[in-house]
Amino acid sequence: MIPKMEVYQQILDAKIVAVIRGKDAEEAIAVAEAAVAGGLTAIELTYTTPNVSQVFEKLAGSQALIGAGTVLDAETARHALLHGAEFVVSPSFNSEIAKVCNRYNVPYLPGCMTIKEMVEATEWGCDILKLFPANGFEPSFIGSVNGPLPKVRIMPTGGINIKNMNAWLDAGAVAVGIGTDLTKAYRSSGEQGVTQLVKDYLKELA
Repeated sequence: MIPKMEVYQQILDAKIVAVIRGKDAEEAIAVAEAAVAGGLTAIELTYTTPNVSQVFEKLAGSQALIGAGTVLDAETARHALLHGAEFVVSPSFNSEIAKVCNRYNVPYLPGCMTIKEMVEATEWGCDILKLFPANGFEPSFIGSVNGPLPKVRIMPTGGINIKNMNAWLDAGAVAVGIGTDLTKAYRSSGEQGVTQLVKDYLKELA
């Protein structure tokens, strides 16, 4: 397993985390592999995907960083780690998930919306916080948070697209999570559509 700080650094370097939420394992595998083929290096496999363990198994050994998303409890976090997840993401902060991740020295990126949640999450050792759902906020929110909490690192997810991604990054986001665009591209244009969309994102990022 990759050391914890190296995982964080890979996320910071990637700047984009692909959130893969498939209707079944086959779709999730196809979208994830197409995203990696396009150049994405950080993939979050959500536990809303049926039989997600099959997706972890298929992507084992991938050149991309593979994490688990929509993790709602400690049991699911442990299941994810046993299947090779290199980081864990949840829609809200959960101290029991934090305990499991701290025990195994794995990054935990919880969803937070308020200053109180962010303070609690950082007290539990979370170094990157997911602002979720980000479509309820403006990019300037990050600056407002970093006033009283200058060391908080935020990764907005939910409502992030190719048009607003750089606005968030320019406002201080350390990375962004994208997902819906990838699923739509796959369902309209297949794996080639996903790969091309990822290339467009990375070109816009550059």
